[in-house]
Amino acid sequence: MNLTRGLFRSTAILFAAGALCACSKSPPQALGTLEYDRVELPSPAAERVVAIDAREGQRVQAGQMLLKLDPAHTQAQLDAALAQVQQQREVLRELQAGPRAEDIDKARANLAAAQAGAREARAYYNRLLPLKGKEFVAAADLDRARAAAGNADGQVDAARAALDELLHGSRPEVIAQAQAALAAAQANAQAQRVLLGKLDVVAPRDGIVDSIPYKLGDQAPVGAPLAILLAGDAPYARIYVPEQQRANVRVGDAVAVHVDGRDQALRGRVRMIRSEPVFTPYYALIGDDAARLSYIAEITLGADAANLPAGLPLHADLPKASP
Repeated sequence: MNLTRGLFRSTAILFAAGALCACSKSPPQALGTLEYDRVELPSPAAERVVAIDAREGQRVQAGQMLLKLDPAHTQAQLDAALAQVQQQREVLRELQAGPRAEDIDKARANLAAAQAGAREARAYYNRLLPLKGKEFVAAADLDRARAAAGNADGQVDAARAALDELLHGSRPEVIAQAQAALAAAQANAQAQRVLLGKLDVVAPRDGIVDSIPYKLGDQAPVGAPLAILLAGDAPYARIYVPEQQRANVRVGDAVAVHVDGRDQALRGRVRMIRSEPVFTPYYALIGDDAARLSYIAEITLGADAANLPAGLPLHADLPKASP
């Protein structure tokens, strides 16, 4: 009896030890770093930096002024564009209003003068015509009189057409062209106005100023980053999920994130995992290095990670495989 009881006790101890070992086995892990969404604010124009209102490492709010570029040149371009808009607007108004009454009266007077000249030229030709048979007038003089009469008739037609043009007003096609020119001038002015507004560089999102590469008085080229922000209230964890664990990780899974230098684990949820594998960075290789492919995943962290800097190494406890 005692031997049987001792054997049973030994078996129970061995079973409990095995169960304890199984329970204490650490979950699968993935290594990574803390990251922020980086927002670069490019230079809209090649102008000098005339004011810097933020410093590196400062937390800023959306809409807060970061720095300012010299607006003198862009303001002059905007003024020129606005003057062009006014010019095109007046041209359109002139076309829509049509000819002035004075211009019409002048055209009528020109027509009357042309008609009088034509009558005189025609009368002179008619007086010379009977003299041709009596050889009292040279043929050349008669030809010149006939040409003068025809020229006078042409001037009458031209004066009448000019008067008709004024009476009919501006053509719809000409008015449409003036409207298009005005729209183009207005668009150019709006573009200059937008560019002028961009010279005041403001934070597009809440975040931390990571870098301001240019100093007061520097002139950055167009497109160069004037400021770099780490956007968001808290960083997120970017991890490399080993190929063997990919099937067990899904968007929405709750995971524990352990940051180096911090005893308490951070709680987070998987917000993204890529479908295409990448080669694992050397610092993220764990366990058996035979399989070097992994999948990048991102883990959203809470407010308890708000003050942690970017770049800290970490490891995340991945969900265990389902039995």
